[in-house]
Amino acid sequence: MTDLLLPDGRVLDLFDTGSGGGANSDVLVFHHGTPGSSVVPRAFVSAARDRGLRVLSWSRPGSATSTRHPGRDVASVVTDTASVLDQLGIESAWNVGWSGGGPHTLACAALLPERIRGTASLAGVAPYVESLGTLEWFAGMGQDNLDEFGAPLESEPAVRAYLEAQRPGLVNISAHEIIGGMESLLPAVDRAFCTDEFGEDLAASFRRAVQVGVDGWLDDDLAFAKPWGFELSAISGPVAIWQGSEDLMVPFSHGVWLSTAIPNSRAFLLQGEGHLSVALGDLVAILDDLLTHEAS
Repeated sequence: MTDLLLPDGRVLDLFDTGSGGGANSDVLVFHHGTPGSSVVPRAFVSAARDRGLRVLSWSRPGSATSTRHPGRDVASVVTDTASVLDQLGIESAWNVGWSGGGPHTLACAALLPERIRGTASLAGVAPYVESLGTLEWFAGMGQDNLDEFGAPLESEPAVRAYLEAQRPGLVNISAHEIIGGMESLLPAVDRAFCTDEFGEDLAASFRRAVQVGVDGWLDDDLAFAKPWGFELSAISGPVAIWQGSEDLMVPFSHGVWLSTAIPNSRAFLLQGEGHLSVALGDLVAILDDLLTHEAS
């Protein structure tokens, strides 16, 4: 991890596997979940490297050591993405977002099309405001997420109070504590992925995300609950939507809704998969599909 200074004076907590074949070798940008940080799962990094991909990720503003950007919306990620690519001398990149990273990867697809070669949203949340009347946004969520995502609709102080109460449980969380701490959000298919290496990586991402405070987590939740700052219909490049039927964090209906809202998207709506398993269990298929469909 390293600190990258942005043109506006903010700092991003950056993860970079290195250029390998040079600055403009094939690059994949990974947008982490919520809460989350620049700790990219080792399985993801390994699978990407096997395909000749350099992996970049960063903790979103307010998470880990990244400077907060108060009032940001989902579309704000586009400026940061362009700045990172510019400073590293990278012309274009593949674009993947998991969970809370899904909206941010779609923002890049919509607003940075000249630099995004292809996009995959893995168990990504659908927009709340833009889907009113066409999606029962909360239906199918586990209780923990009902509590968390309901708070931003009440007030910013309400969501901050909720997240501050959750933070002590994440500051020193270990892999074996994840299942107990997220019991209402983990079906059996996901619990199998909370052990061993991925469990350790997930715990490390949580710990790093909240090491300074909950600002990044808070600003993500607030951004999801207000207009995202772009139109999904504006996405013209290749996009794949991956979603599991057993997901208790981001319900299956979100993936179905996104697949109909994004023109020409490829929908992988998988029966029996959950929030974690759809990303890790299908990782090879996700990356191979992504690299097969490149913007022309």
